[in-house]
Amino acid sequence: MRIVFQDIFPVVDQELRYWEKRAKQIPNVELSNQAQASIATKRFHCQGGAVFSLLAGKMWKEAITFIVAYQTISDYLDNLCDRSTSLDPEDFALLHQSMADALSPDHKVQNYYALREEQEDADYLVDLVTTCQKSLAKISNLSTIQPFLLELETLYSDLQVHKHVKIEERIPRLEKWFHEEKEKLPELHWYEFSACSGSTLGIFCLVSYAMGGKMTSKLADSVFKSYFPYMQGLHILLDYYIDQEEDKQEGDLNFCNYYESLENMETRFLHFIKETNKHVQSLPDKQFHEMVHTGLVGLYLADPKVKKLASGKKMTKRLLRASGLRSSFFHYNVKMYNKIKMRTIG
Repeated sequence: MRIVFQDIFPVVDQELRYWEKRAKQIPNVELSNQAQASIATKRFHCQGGAVFSLLAGKMWKEAITFIVAYQTISDYLDNLCDRSTSLDPEDFALLHQSMADALSPDHKVQNYYALREEQEDADYLVDLVTTCQKSLAKISNLSTIQPFLLELETLYSDLQVHKHVKIEERIPRLEKWFHEEKEKLPELHWYEFSACSGSTLGIFCLVSYAMGGKMTSKLADSVFKSYFPYMQGLHILLDYYIDQEEDKQEGDLNFCNYYESLENMETRFLHFIKETNKHVQSLPDKQFHEMVHTGLVGLYLADPKVKKLASGKKMTKRLLRASGLRSSFFHYNVKMYNKIKMRTIG
């Protein structure tokens, strides 16, 4: 925790300040607004992701550079699609090609806005992509993890396309996609599979291990299977949980709405907590991955948005109890850190 708060978070803040400055320089007002909003409201995504830099050894700062840039692409495009002036799936697919290119140092960047009105971003998105490419180019055995990176990215991008099209097409597309993939999955509902596909944690874990020089083909396969579906699913279900009121106001799709009741949702969240813990037991650095699991629960439930939820207090108490004392420790410390940060900014 000392390393996270004293070393990692300040570097994350430094990286975000740079991208925030770049976002303010975007000529197109819509693109600039969405870029700035994604950093302002979702910076904790980068904070959480940057914990994986602990696996990167001497390259921990390089890992943070990659994680912050890649997560910023993810959050920016999510905002851009949520508040989109377009409902074209081909437009969304082209935007998210940037995330595949970011994982492939040999790919040439392109105009990811080619199918939409807004164009001028002063190379903001391209520079995010090339920042990721430069970081990954420093990994000697990148080919070991790249198939797994691209599989996780494909799941992520497919989700973003399906969930942002015309409202009447979203659920049919997501259900069809789930039925095409369900043979390879444990017992999940379509909305849980969608959530499992929407996380970047597996990518950050693979990249950080590779930067630390520990990556092998066996480890890459183990990380993939340990993080997808349960760890990633827990991550995104918590993300959707805290965003319920915001998504309701904005008319955005929220997978928590498809549980038959609050009790059912809580039961399934507890199932994901149990399965996540079980699946990371076979990984090296087991205690680190347990920390990620407990940290996710503590981090998300420490968000101020939880207070606005009718179920917030009760749900927080039960999920923290199920995740153990370390989750409560994370929960308290993140709340204190964010309070201090807000006072500093104020």
